Amino acid sequence: MYWEVGKYINTTILGNGRAAYGKKILPELAAKLSWSHIIELIPLKTNEERMYYANEAVTRNYGTKELRRQISRKAFERCEIANSQLTEESMIPFNVFKDPYMLDILNLKENFHEGDLEKAILVELEAFFLEFGRGFSFVERQK
Repeated sequence: MYWEVGKYINTTILGNGRAAYGKKILPELAAKLSWSHIIELIPLKTNEERMYYANEAVTRNYGTKELRRQISRKAFERCEIANSQLTEESMIPFNVFKDPYMLDILNLKENFHEGDLEKAILVELEAFFLEFGRGFSFVERQK
């Protein structure tokens, strides 16, 4: 294994040459290998779960912090629940929605009113949209 890692560093990073003094090979290598992402995926229970988060990390360009956040918020499990409610004939594609949506990001107290929810959404608009997934856009309507 160590030989393979060394060979990879020599051929890919160094181009079969010697490193220049102060080139900072390790930070560059860490960025290319994304070890921190792999460490987050190893403890997951199933290969299906690992592949879901790995694909999400690659597709959505998640950093390690965001990957941890998605795992802790159980994005895979919530997506599976939403998918179980769909059929092959459904107009809604699989892996688009999560169920349930967790609005703890809004920091609302128990037994909140609709007005409290509306104010909290406006204050935390970006976090609210990110709970639904990536790719949403907020466009202000002209009056």
